[in-house]
Amino acid sequence: MLITRECDYAVRIVRALADGEKLCVSRICEKEALTSAFVYKILKKMEKAQIVKSYRGSSGGYALDKSIHEITLLDIYSAVEPELFVIECMNPKKSCIRNLDAEGCRVHRELHRIQDVLMRELKFLPIQSRATFEYYRDFLIRKVKTDKADAMKIAKYG
Repeated sequence: MLITRECDYAVRIVRALADGEKLCVSRICEKEALTSAFVYKILKKMEKAQIVKSYRGSSGGYALDKSIHEITLLDIYSAVEPELFVIECMNPKKSCIRNLDAEGCRVHRELHRIQDVLMRELKFLPIQSRATFEYYRDFLIRKVKTDKADAMKIAKYG
């Protein structure tokens, strides 16, 4: 799957850390209305990808390991979902019976073109972009509209 909930949460974690301060997991969760168990899991993947850095000890926490201007949506998505595909049949490790002949599947070819365009766009869209943050803020407000308390937190910190 391309943009999973885990990808969404990873972007929200980066957004929480965007102003450069070191935050503990509970503060990240509070700012972005996330659950700590999921945040810990994502932070480990993002640390391995050198997007965030962890600090141990009583004043520990997490901070961005790169400038916010250097991080793209593709960096974040790839950290948590190393194999990004528009649809499962795009994965070369999975065979699709419709794509076995010389011509291949027309749908597959079109999805391949779309995936190339999408990856190119994600690669060049820095997370610092105001449009990116506004898109995510609006997306998240719609996503949690039934939970007014979470929507208020997102609007306040977004």
